[in-house]
Parts: sequence; C-alpha cells; structure tokens
Amino acid sequence: MYEPPLFQEIRQDVLHGLITAHPLGMLTSNGPEGPVANLLPFLLDANVPPNGRLRAHLARANPQWRLLADNPASPVLIVFQGVDSYVTPSWYETKRETGKVVPTWNYAMVQVRGMVRVIEDPDWLARQITELTAAHEGRREAPWAVTDAPASFIQSQIKGIVGLEIEITDMRGKWKVSQNRPVADRVGVAEGMENEEPNSPEMAKLVRSYGGLDNP
Repeated sequence: MYEPPLFQEIRQDVLHGLITAHPLGMLTSNGPEGPVANLLPFLLDANVPPNGRLRAHLARANPQWRLLADNPASPVLIVFQGVDSYVTPSWYETKRETGKVVPTWNYAMVQVRGMVRVIEDPDWLARQITELTAAHEGRREAPWAVTDAPASFIQSQIKGIVGLEIEITDMRGKWKVSQNRPVADRVGVAEGMENEEPNSPEMAKLVRSYGGLDNP
C-alpha cells in the first residue's frame, strides 16, 4: 500500500476500531491462476498478542479455502474499508486564491497480513457463527439468535461452511482525510461535508480530528 507518512495510522487500538466498525473485509490470496478475493465478515480477537487474530468462515463450495489449505505457508491480505467521501475543489479556500486545485477522495482503511489456519471442526464453527451473529444482532431490540433456528437445520448449515483463523503478522492503516491541505482548506472540507448534500458527517469528524481543527 502506498503510505505517505502524513496519512499513516499506526495506533493499534485505532486500527482495531476500524476493523470492528467495518468488519466486512476483502480476503485476498494467491492461486494458480493469480489472485483470488472474497468479501467475508470477520470477528476480531483484539487481545491475542501481538496484533490480534481474525476469525471468519466461508462456503465449503468456495474454492478459496482449498487453496489456503494447500498453501498454509502463504500469507493472505485482508483489506478493511472504512468511511470514504469525494472531495470537491469547491470546498477549498485555495480555489478562490489561486485556482490551482483538483478533486480527490478521502478514505480510511486498514490492510492486514497474516497466516491462515483452515478449520473444519463443527464445534469451532458453531461457536464462530454464534459469536458472529451475536456481534451484529446484539444492537437490535429483538435480536435473532442461532438457537432460534432448529438444531438440525443449523447442523446442516455448519456442514456447508469452513472456518478460517488468521494470526495477524502485519497491520497498516491509512487515513487520507485532508491532512495535507492548508488549514483553511481543511475547514472548508469539514464544513462542506457537514452541510452539503450528499454530506458525510463521519468523514467531517475525521477531517477535523486529524487536521487539528478540534484543538482550541
């Protein structure tokens, strides 16, 4: 990943926070015909040293898991995409001063590398789907639970999936949120994202935070 120093984010709690908030990651691995990629929802075990551990599952019919099982020493790449937003030059004070501006795109992302263990144990898979479900249903007023479905049905579903456990060996973050612009431009971007349609209040908060605009 191209990482200008100004955009680097190295704080582990911040990187873990993005993964937890945006858990749908793009799992990429090498195959005999080139890269193979699939979107999977991940669970992060943040307390596993040194960088954490990711857990996921995919369909047994998905050939990627066999590629992973056949190449256990080959690392994988997982990309987690956070909030992103188009940035119009019209928000820049520099546009009014010199006109020397162009559009860009702001975004936050985390790239994770690690070694994969393929897991077919039914008990592990049952815990995986139970915890994954609880992580996303827990915020609902009437959360659905795996135990709401017939046990025989769940057992048949488990036979159709394969688990993945990934020890994180490297984790890199990139927060490209207008830090490279003059202060007046950062202010314009934050205000534009807060007040114009389509707006992006979450990105506006990042522009203010990383751009030093929240400081007195």
